[in-house]
Amino acid sequence: MKTVGKILRKWQKKAVSEQTKTPIADYIANDYQNWRNNFLWQRLGLLLWLALICILTFTLRDVYNFFFPLKEFQNLPEVLRTQALVMDIAMLLNLVLCMALRQTTFGRQHPGILFLGSSWSINLIPQIFATLKGFALPDTLAWSLLFLSQATFIPVCWKLHLISQLGLFIYYFGLNTVLGLKLPLPEHPELYNVTFILYLFWFCAICNLGVYLYDCLQRSEFFARKELEFAYEKLRVAEAKYRSIFENAVEGIFQSTPDGRYITANPALARIYGYSSPREVTTNFTDIENQLYVDPQRRTEFVRLIEEYGKVSEFESQIYRQDGSIVWISEKAYAVRDESGKLLYYEGLIEDITKRKQAEAALQEQLDFLQVLIDTIPTPVFYKNAEGFYLGCNKAFEEALGFTKEQIVGKSEYDISPKELADKYQQADTTLFEQQGIQSYEDSVVYKDGKKHDVIFYKATFSKADGSLGGLVGVILDISDRKRTEEALRVFVHAVSHDLRNPVLGTLMVLNNLLSQGQGGQGGQGGQGG
Repeated sequence: MKTVGKILRKWQKKAVSEQTKTPIADYIANDYQNWRNNFLWQRLGLLLWLALICILTFTLRDVYNFFFPLKEFQNLPEVLRTQALVMDIAMLLNLVLCMALRQTTFGRQHPGILFLGSSWSINLIPQIFATLKGFALPDTLAWSLLFLSQATFIPVCWKLHLISQLGLFIYYFGLNTVLGLKLPLPEHPELYNVTFILYLFWFCAICNLGVYLYDCLQRSEFFARKELEFAYEKLRVAEAKYRSIFENAVEGIFQSTPDGRYITANPALARIYGYSSPREVTTNFTDIENQLYVDPQRRTEFVRLIEEYGKVSEFESQIYRQDGSIVWISEKAYAVRDESGKLLYYEGLIEDITKRKQAEAALQEQLDFLQVLIDTIPTPVFYKNAEGFYLGCNKAFEEALGFTKEQIVGKSEYDISPKELADKYQQADTTLFEQQGIQSYEDSVVYKDGKKHDVIFYKATFSKADGSLGGLVGVILDISDRKRTEEALRVFVHAVSHDLRNPVLGTLMVLNNLLSQGQGGQGGQGGQGG
């Protein structure tokens, strides 16, 4: 009994787990109830036909016995021999009624009620007849045959089987005991004995257990089948989505073998390679390394990176299209391996980046031109980002400060200028960033000769593509020579203006100069004369 109990609990637990382990369990449970009702309805029709034919054979027997008495019934009580045909007809009529009700909407919606009705039609009609005649009728053979047939043909809803059996036993043991009825056989007048009860108990228990186990098995199978159907449907939908993405993707999608063949390719990959269909790609490429890449070593590098890192991203290469033209592609791929780690194939995406490469080349040409243009300017030019770090400069700036461009880019004022000057430069830059626009002012710069040069800074801010502040551009104009000229001119003007304010002193100085020249001339004449 303990083993049977464990089996029952195991089946029950499994059935419960089957219902609760997925989000669609409630839906499947309702679906299973509908399926079980339909199964019960279909099998009930088969059972009714079988019962009808079976009882009809006994009816024919009783008709024959009515006209030609059989020896086997000679020892039966008279009441059983004469009224057996009436009981057969009553059971047949009830079965026909159940069959008619089965075809109605009520019968389809409530097959369990018809199951009980048909069962009790066979079992209780003889009991009711016996009660009316004043005796009890333990038809063990008919009960066993009916219970076994029900368990065989309708192995679902074990509770219905139990109710059917209990209804019969309550009537037989309960009502007959209350009424004090006995068996019609004088030698065996008792209603029951221990052996009789044990037989009925175990026979019914075995039948019901078989129904329960089969019902659990059917339930588990139904849940598994439904979940498999749902999983298959999800897989079908996912496959359809994947197929749609695969067919309509802008990027080329591929699977390639380690030896250099394409297993699969989508239409986008065929277009990138210049083919009309993916089939041409998988058919024509037998050696990707030498057929596809302009530089065959790129395939070797592709394989090496995947082996080392498991994947590759933004792997850019030049390839040949079908017409022989060369384009740029960017690959993203990874290795697909089996459970043992064996490499099966490479899978990834390919993007045509030819236009981007052309745009980058054109942009680089513009940048090179601008750099040459800036380097041609004889005055120092520089530019910074919004954080105050140098982005670049021209040759004149490098020569003036004595640093190379590599030493300047990414540095701040404090890295290339004395602190006292760097503080002023930073303050001026901060003011310009806050106000934006154009700024000019005079200041000093320490050149590579170690001397301070007087300069004028001309600066202006610039914006990024999104309108935010990008940084500033500056020009340094060395005005040291002009400052020296201005200082000399100032001194000269001061001297002239001072002389003009003292004319007598100037006249005396002129006369003194003339007299000195005159005396020198006379001495010479005297000498020559001498």
